[in-house]
Amino acid sequence: MSEYNRKDHLYQKAKEEGYRSRAAYKLIEVQDAYKIIKSGNSVLDVGAWPGGWTQVALNYVGDSGSVTAIDLQALDPIDDPRCKLIAGDARDLEQILGTNEPSFDVVVSDMSAKLTGIKEADQAAAVGCAELALYVAQQNLKQGGNFLVKVFKGGDVEGFVKSTRPMFNKLLRSELKSTRNTSNEFYVIGLGFKR
Repeated sequence: MSEYNRKDHLYQKAKEEGYRSRAAYKLIEVQDAYKIIKSGNSVLDVGAWPGGWTQVALNYVGDSGSVTAIDLQALDPIDDPRCKLIAGDARDLEQILGTNEPSFDVVVSDMSAKLTGIKEADQAAAVGCAELALYVAQQNLKQGGNFLVKVFKGGDVEGFVKSTRPMFNKLLRSELKSTRNTSNEFYVIGLGFKR
């Protein structure tokens, strides 16, 4: 069994290319396959710290698009006028933004709970993160918008996938090449949100 290597080749590549985390390559891989972000889109990154997905999303939204990143932990500044960083709870986004109108074309989340080492608790916390991201998407995603969220195999993840399916024209599951070999994560991609 291979030892967990925090500093694998994608970690090194991220450092070389200026990304804040190796997770940046996961969003690039999803984007290459499914084109969930289009030029001119407004993207919301939920649970964004440290900001790798925010950086990648900025590469795809073009000059007229924007990326809003929210996390309980403050992100280091990103010097880009198309980017808005919020330290706060995504459940309070309507109050923070001052609108209850759906204003995002895409909602993405690579959020993870802090692991305890207790399998059942960690699985429940992971599904809780996915459910939070979905709740935020339901409040803030425009009709026809796209959604991407990380989940882990086990626990009630199948229940989460089943309940999410009717909300989108198409729901896909994707295991990514950029995920560590030791991880049991996969991604749920919702295309065409039905408001």
